[in-house]
Amino acid sequence: DADLSGATNAVFMGSSVVGGSAKFLVCSTGRQTQLGTIAGTLRRTAPPAALERGTYRFGLLIARLTILLALCALFFNLLRHHPLLESFLFAVALAVGLTPELLPMIVSVTLARGAIRLGHKRVIVKRLAAVHDLGAMDVLCTDKTGTLTEARIELVRHVDLSGKESEHTYFLAALNSRFEAGLKSPLDEAILKHSPTAIADSWRKIDEVPFDFERRRVSVLLEDQDKRLLVLKGAPEDVLRLCSRYESSNGAVIPLDAQALELARRQFEALGADSFRLLAVASREMPTTAEHASVSDEAGLIFAGFTAFLDPPKQSASAAIADLDRAGVAVKILTGDNELVTRHVCGSLGLTIRAMLLGSDVDRMGDEALMARVETTDIFCRVTPAQKNRIILALKRRGRTVGFLGDGINDAPALHSADVGISVDSAVDVAKDAADLILLDQNLKIVAEGVREGRRTFGNIMKYVMMATSSNFGNMFSMAGAALILPFLPMLPIQVLLNNLLYDISEVPIPLDQVDDADLVSPRHWDINFVRNFMLVLGPVSSIFDFLTFGVLLLVFHADAALFHTGWFIESLATQTLVIFVIRTRGSALKSRPHPALVASSVGMIAVALVAIYSPLGSLLGFISLPLTFMAALAILTAAYLFLAEAVKRFFYRRLAKRSTRLSKPAFNLAGGASPLRDYLG
Repeated sequence: DADLSGATNAVFMGSSVVGGSAKFLVCSTGRQTQLGTIAGTLRRTAPPAALERGTYRFGLLIARLTILLALCALFFNLLRHHPLLESFLFAVALAVGLTPELLPMIVSVTLARGAIRLGHKRVIVKRLAAVHDLGAMDVLCTDKTGTLTEARIELVRHVDLSGKESEHTYFLAALNSRFEAGLKSPLDEAILKHSPTAIADSWRKIDEVPFDFERRRVSVLLEDQDKRLLVLKGAPEDVLRLCSRYESSNGAVIPLDAQALELARRQFEALGADSFRLLAVASREMPTTAEHASVSDEAGLIFAGFTAFLDPPKQSASAAIADLDRAGVAVKILTGDNELVTRHVCGSLGLTIRAMLLGSDVDRMGDEALMARVETTDIFCRVTPAQKNRIILALKRRGRTVGFLGDGINDAPALHSADVGISVDSAVDVAKDAADLILLDQNLKIVAEGVREGRRTFGNIMKYVMMATSSNFGNMFSMAGAALILPFLPMLPIQVLLNNLLYDISEVPIPLDQVDDADLVSPRHWDINFVRNFMLVLGPVSSIFDFLTFGVLLLVFHADAALFHTGWFIESLATQTLVIFVIRTRGSALKSRPHPALVASSVGMIAVALVAIYSPLGSLLGFISLPLTFMAALAILTAAYLFLAEAVKRFFYRRLAKRSTRLSKPAFNLAGGASPLRDYLG
C-alpha cells in the first residue's frame, strides 16, 4: 500500500517481533528501507533556523551601513585634504565603531541564561540557539500520542449488545485476560487494572487456544467448582460471526437473529466513531469432562458485549493549548493515527479544527499546493515521516517559525527540519539525537512556559541590536558629517576605538535585564525592516545633539582640535551609553526598572571616561581638561537628548512601528519614488 499505515502485510526494518512466526520476502535493504530513508534525512544539513536567518540578515544590514559610512568618511576627509594615512585610519576606526562586536557575546550569554532558566523547568537545552527559536515560534506541530494523550490504554466502557454498562461483560473479559498465557498486551493490562479483585480465586485454567493474527482472537478454557467455561475475546466482527445467541441486560439468553446483529453493528460503529478501540467478548459452557480447547470449540457462542478502550487525553494538555493560543502560537497535530481517533481527542481538548488532511492527500499535492493548505489545516492524519517533514518545510517556506514535538523514530526527520525540535526523556534515542530541547516531564505546559523564556531571551538580544544600530548609526553619521565641515579629524582613531570599547563594556549586563510583559505576549521575530527603520528614526536624534555639541564647542568655546576631540568624546559616550535606558523598553523609561548591574556599568563607564580625561593618561590619548562651563552645558544637552529620544521612541512605536516597511520612504525621500538609502540597506 502506498499509504504506510495501510500496509498491514508489510514488515519494516527496526520492527520487533512480539509473538508468532512468519515468512516474508525482503524487498529493500539498508538505505532503501523506510528506516534507512529516515537515517538519510538526518544526515542532510537542516534548513537554517530562526536565529541563523535573523542574524544573517542583520549582518548584511550592518555590513552595508558600515561600508557606506566608512567610504563617505574617507571621501570627505580626502576632499578636505587631510593626510591620507590619518583619513584611512579614521575610516577604519569608524567601521570598527559601527560593528556590533559585542553581539556574539550578548547573544551567547543571553541564550545561556535562558538555558539555565529552562533547566530549572526540567528542560535540557542541546542547542543554545533553540532558546531564541522557542520564543520566535509561532506554530507548534506535535504528535498526538503522549503529548495530547497519556500514552496508555484505559478500559473506559464495558457494554452489552444494547449499549448498557454490563459487569458480566467485564467479568468475562477479565477472566480471559488473567489466564491468557504469554506476554500481556496493553489491552489485557488495561482490563486487569480496571478492577484487580473482580475474579474469585476459585477459577483455574485448563487449556487455551492462543491468539493468532488470522483468527484475531484468544480462547481460554476455565473451571470453577463443577462448571467449565470457554471464554473468548477478539476482533468484534470475527467474534460476532461465531455467536448464535446473546445475553440481554436482564441475563436472558436470546437467539442472535438479523435484528440483533444489526443492533450489534450499530453499537460497534457508534463506539468506533467515538474513537474507542473495541474487543468483543463471548463464552459458552463446556462439558465438565472437557480437558482441551480447540478452534472447533469456537462456535455456537453466547455474545456478552464490547469492551471499549481509549488513550485518554491529558488533563494538562487543554490548559497548555489555551496558554499557547494566548501566546500567539498555533498548534497543529501531525499523527499517524486515523482521523476519527484524532478528531475525538482534539475535540475533547477544545482544539479548533478548521480543516483536516490525510497523508494520501499530502502525497497528491505539489509543494506549492501544500504551502497553500498548511496555513489553514489544523490536523494531519495518517502521515508518514516524509510527509511530516514536507509539512514542516512548507510552513517554514511560508515564513513561519516552526517547532515540532515528537518522540518516535517516525518523528526524527521533522525534528531535524523544524526551527526548534522538542522531544522527551522517554523518547527513542534517534528522536532525542535529532531534537534541540528535551523535556524531562512529558507535559505540553512546559513548552508554553518555555516560549516565555525564549521571548525574554530574544527581548534582551534585541535591546543590544537596537542600541547598536540606532545609537551607533547616529554617532558614526555625525563623525562622517563632521569630517566634511571640520579642518581637522572629528576624533582621533584611538579615541574612536576607546569610545567604542567603553560603550561595549557598559552593555555587558544586558543579558541580566528584565523584559517588559508586553514583549512576552506574542511571537518575536527578526524584522530587519523594523530594525532599519528604528535606526533611521532614532539615529538622527543622536546626530542632532552631536551637531549641537559641535556648535557649542566651535561657536561658544572656540575649540581647537584637542578641545573638540575631548568635548565630543565625552558627549558621544554619555549620550550613547545612557540612551540604553530609553531603548530598553517600549514603555516609559521612568516606569520600567533596569537591572542594577546595567545602571552601574553605564554610569561606571562614563566615570572611567572622565578619569581618563582628567588623569595623566589623558594626554597620551590626546585629551585635555574640559572647562566646568562645558560640563554644565553637556549635562543640559544630554538630558534634552534623552527627553527627545523618549518622545521619538514613543511616537515610533505608537504610529510608525506597524508601518515599518513603509516608514523610511516618506522620511528620507521627500521627492517621492524609491529611496536609494532604504534600498541599499535592504
